[in-house]
Amino acid sequence: MNLFRLFRPSPPSHPAFIKNHSHFESIDQNRPIEEYDYVVLDTELTGMNEKKDEIISVGAVLVKNLQIMAGHTFYTLVKPEKISATEATFIHQITPQELQTAPFIQDVLPDLLDFCGSSFLVGHYIDLDTKFINKAARRHFGSTINNPCLDTLRLAQIHREKIWGRYHEQLNLQVSYNLTDLCKEYKLPLFPAHDALQDALQTAYLFLFLVKTLQKNGLITLKDFYSAGQTWNRTL
Repeated sequence: MNLFRLFRPSPPSHPAFIKNHSHFESIDQNRPIEEYDYVVLDTELTGMNEKKDEIISVGAVLVKNLQIMAGHTFYTLVKPEKISATEATFIHQITPQELQTAPFIQDVLPDLLDFCGSSFLVGHYIDLDTKFINKAARRHFGSTINNPCLDTLRLAQIHREKIWGRYHEQLNLQVSYNLTDLCKEYKLPLFPAHDALQDALQTAYLFLFLVKTLQKNGLITLKDFYSAGQTWNRTL
């Protein structure tokens, strides 16, 4: 899992994917972190099995100048190919009846790409979200999204290292990287869990807290954050 990921996508053919890929033909990593735009993203799933489970909702919020743009959000239910009363219904409170009238993922993805534009994607364990999104993108469009990603889980690990210096690992202390637990620990506003848009907003608050705190610890440019993530990859 990387803090920063740049995908190696298949050549796109759909106009939305062509435009998406054109945004990231080159990336200057030496600009201050606040100069980039971010879309904080969350998906709700029928389950965690990438082979059989599907996306049932997508939520996203725009962050510019390290501020949440409350009026710029994206949310939709997604109709899975197989609708059944699964355990996910009890977790997300999304019923099969609600999903019957929702758009399919192939109808959602072009609109999602348009919303994301040239922004970086941010998520808590963003790899999971992008795996399911790209699975659908490959199946229906023969391509993948090209937005680079930042992972708040990795940022939280870096932040904890700055504070503890890895003593929490040496002493085998039980620490949580759960999204809600982290937001409680840092006294951030709390939103209802297991709702894609609410979770995206929750992640956005965590992202801003972590970035601004790490800026005070000398991480200034995108490259600084990327390098910090790489250091964690080597030492974990």
